[in-house]
Amino acid sequence: MQNKVVVITGSSSGIGLALAKEFAQRGSKLVLAARSVDKLKEIETEFNNKGVEAISVATDVSKEEDCKNLINQAINKFKRIDILINNAGISMRALFKDVDLSVLKQLMDVNFWGTVYCTKYALPYLLETKGSVTGISSIAGFIGLPARTGYSASKYAMHGFLETLRVENLKTGLHVLIAAPGFTASNIRKTALSTDGSAQGETPRNEEKMMSAEEVAKHVANAIQKRKSTLILTFVEGKLTVWLKKWMPRLLEKLTYNHMAKEPDSPLK
Repeated sequence: MQNKVVVITGSSSGIGLALAKEFAQRGSKLVLAARSVDKLKEIETEFNNKGVEAISVATDVSKEEDCKNLINQAINKFKRIDILINNAGISMRALFKDVDLSVLKQLMDVNFWGTVYCTKYALPYLLETKGSVTGISSIAGFIGLPARTGYSASKYAMHGFLETLRVENLKTGLHVLIAAPGFTASNIRKTALSTDGSAQGETPRNEEKMMSAEEVAKHVANAIQKRKSTLILTFVEGKLTVWLKKWMPRLLEKLTYNHMAKEPDSPLK
């Protein structure tokens, strides 16, 4: 990863920030993207002070022009792109019968279209370097999670897009990775949208028992380096869930419902 140019969306916190730190340790050059301009600038300064080449670009991935500008800024600074990590994302927690449809649209705009926009403008440069496109997905991209219709739909859409991109580029040298971390200790549940689109505020889960963002970042960086096609982390909530989806789908539906219903203040109760 030495001197590789890595573009990371949603890099002001959580898995995105952990990925930035992981690639910095491996000698990469960083292009940091997020909406939190002040936070990004602080992170950029911190990296630069440590001798890491990094730039920050204020980016709302739901806006095509922002994504185009992000890639242009990366090329203006570093003249190449080796890795694009589509990490920016938002979640939700509300039953479909109660949720405002604008919430689902917002999730699709960020989680799906953000990935499409950034990949579209980065693709010519990634083809030149035979680089990597990564989508930070979720187990919700493999199974439908109750009270997360918009989240699951956006992740399923991301999977379909990235899998097709991989097949289209079987002979070009482009690497495409779909990474599903499972439940990770981050702020995504605090910013998850409720029925009316307002932030949930408090996480309904015990974050201390989850895999850390730093551990996820290490696994993702290794998977990119080894050019894996899929990365599913955790056993019970990850690998076992995907296996059950294939072989015992009805059982999995019951287990998933019961598991999600145990959350504090679950809308399934």
